[in-house]
Amino acid sequence: MAITLTDAAAKHIQNFLDKRGSGLGLRLGVKTSGCSGMAYVLEFVNEASPEDHLFEDKAIKIYVDPKSLLYIDGTELDYVREGLNEGFKFNNPNVSDQCGCGESFTV
Repeated sequence: MAITLTDAAAKHIQNFLDKRGSGLGLRLGVKTSGCSGMAYVLEFVNEASPEDHLFEDKAIKIYVDPKSLLYIDGTELDYVREGLNEGFKFNNPNVSDQCGCGESFTV
């Protein structure tokens, strides 16, 4: 089981943590949402939950709850710029389909 980051994603997350001035790392999870069924959730972690799975890549701590891990195990988090848009991109090998806007997915 693993969650990984590209260099671009790690740099972007570290910049956010530095500007924020506090936090243990990033929480990556999923919630029921969107037209395809599930959507990714990203938030800062100030306090870890005992049931969290902890992954560390490029000196960034990534916390994942057990329920979400079933859907995102093996995911690589990237940060990309495409034209005028920029943001996180989820390279999830478990996805069988996603909506046209890329905001939600099905496993």
